[in-house]
Amino acid sequence: MRNEQMVGARLPSALVRDLEKIEGAEQTDRSTTVRKLLACAVREWKLEHFAQAYRRGQFTLARAAAEAGVTLWEMTAYVHANKIPAQYDTGDLREDLASIAARRRPKK
Repeated sequence: MRNEQMVGARLPSALVRDLEKIEGAEQTDRSTTVRKLLACAVREWKLEHFAQAYRRGQFTLARAAAEAGVTLWEMTAYVHANKIPAQYDTGDLREDLASIAARRRPKK
């Protein structure tokens, strides 16, 4: 059994014409074209949504990337390209430095 579901939607004529143009250019059928475009749109939505959650301080950058289903590098590039400020302050830096220092101390 395939892990797919049928989804139907009414589309404006102008959008259908655009789909037909894309189908011709890509040489694909309607289902393939819609699936591909929808996957791109969902990916972009996730990037934007979870990048904004990162901006609001709700998620770390790593968690935002995981929730969006992209690598940390991809989320970092997206955040940078969209000028979303880093959510890292001096308190975070102090904690990170203390953690590094604790790891470097010899064990007794």
